[in-house]
Amino acid sequence: MTARNIALASDHAGFELKAQIGSWLRDAGYEVIDLGCDGPQSVDYPDFAAAVAGAIADGRAERGVLICGSGIGISIAANRHPGIRAALVHDVTTSRLSREHNDANVVALGARIIGPEIARDCVDVFLKTAFEGGERHSRRIAKMG
Repeated sequence: MTARNIALASDHAGFELKAQIGSWLRDAGYEVIDLGCDGPQSVDYPDFAAAVAGAIADGRAERGVLICGSGIGISIAANRHPGIRAALVHDVTTSRLSREHNDANVVALGARIIGPEIARDCVDVFLKTAFEGGERHSRRIAKMG
């Protein structure tokens, strides 16, 4: 099943890529909950990771997309929230595996690392890939909870 409600946020370094991803998601029929930031002025990425985590925790969004310069900081910040499994991805393979094996519910992207086409492909695969399930993967995910 494809997730339809997507929480989307970035810091200032990811602002332009966030706008592109948001536009593509809307065109593809997703409901996008844009949680900021709203411009290129310097902001703190943990605030935006918390906003996406909150949207998932309270059921407004099924999955999240986070973007900062490298994707590292915002993924670390997101993973500090209970129930969030944020995966930093750089290509469609890591994006697919984050869903199949780790049941990631947030994808993190580095705007200074990958271009918009690869980012779009990563998000597309992330949103369309199901968790493989099975005892092996489920057991490991339970240990993270």
